[in-house]
Amino acid sequence: MIDSQFLSSIQTTADIDLGGLSHKGPVLLVFLRHFGCVFCKEALKDIAKKRSTWEQKGVNIVLVHMSDEDTATDFFNRFGLHGITSVSDPDCLLYARFGLTKGSMGQLFGLKNWIRGFEVSGTGKALPSIKQIGDGFQMPGIFLLVDGEVEQSFIHKSAADRPDYDHLISCCAA
Repeated sequence: MIDSQFLSSIQTTADIDLGGLSHKGPVLLVFLRHFGCVFCKEALKDIAKKRSTWEQKGVNIVLVHMSDEDTATDFFNRFGLHGITSVSDPDCLLYARFGLTKGSMGQLFGLKNWIRGFEVSGTGKALPSIKQIGDGFQMPGIFLLVDGEVEQSFIHKSAADRPDYDHLISCCAA
């Protein structure tokens, strides 16, 4: 169970805990796949496009990743996400606490993933990488935190799922 006390124990790169941040405004908490994943890169491009609009609405974006902070900062900067708030979780303990599991073969390598992977790569939106930073089996997910509580969530059924971020924050963004 995710509660305010637990959220207050998670420190971000912005020197504020998730619980405190969620009391300042809605938090879009995005759990990413590994950095070599084409869908992780697509998500970062989607977030970069909408970042200023969401921040103007008072939404705080926090990215959870499986890398060290220096590597993550360099990676996020490549997508125009300079100064984005993040949390490093190389052991995937937060992923598990939020109910995000390791993917099955179908969730990670099913036909939908191949088709979407080729579509995303083919348009040049994001290219896959041989270099994998993080657990390649870890599934992603997104949570909207408000006042120390999970208000909305999107749990990927497939690594290829593409969430509607605007719909997720529509309940709580000004």
